[in-house]
Amino acid sequence: MEFARSGYAGTSTEAIATRAGISQPYIFRLFGTKKDLFIATYDMVTAAIEAAFMTAAEGLEGEDALAAMGLAYIELLQDPDLLQVELHGFAAAAADPDIARACQDTFRRLWRLVGNYADVTPEEMRDFFAHGMLCSVLAAIDLVSVTEPWAESFFEHAGEEDKRAALQKMGGRVAPAPVAAPASVAAPAS
Repeated sequence: MEFARSGYAGTSTEAIATRAGISQPYIFRLFGTKKDLFIATYDMVTAAIEAAFMTAAEGLEGEDALAAMGLAYIELLQDPDLLQVELHGFAAAAADPDIARACQDTFRRLWRLVGNYADVTPEEMRDFFAHGMLCSVLAAIDLVSVTEPWAESFFEHAGEEDKRAALQKMGGRVAPAPVAAPASVAAPAS
């Protein structure tokens, strides 16, 4: 994905056409504008998150469903293209209301999906999404590979053992998490 590597502003439709093996005019025939193509790409990321959440939460409810969806999101973060498109979407949203609306739609769709599986309070929902955003940033900056106490402190909270194991699959070294009772929201999502 060219947008994953260079973002919305930094990606040319010429580079996309070359990578896809099609002509640049054909891109515009299919999508209309570069922005429409970016939003369609961002929507593919949203669809991947939705599918992962639904698969993870199947047959579960409440905190179990919430934890399963959070772990599914962490697994998705192992795909650098997905993570980068997501983060580029947030960055582009700050300057473009159409992209901002696409990002808002993502949160709306995921909020509804999470709410269908887990009857949570507004505060628990905010915590779930906030933890997801934190995991996105931790994955983007590869904090899991930093073995300094300040960095490891992000992984020392109760209920973090599964998150740490999933994040370790990204290639970092993290000391084992302390054994503790699961937190009410055991894993994040974005």
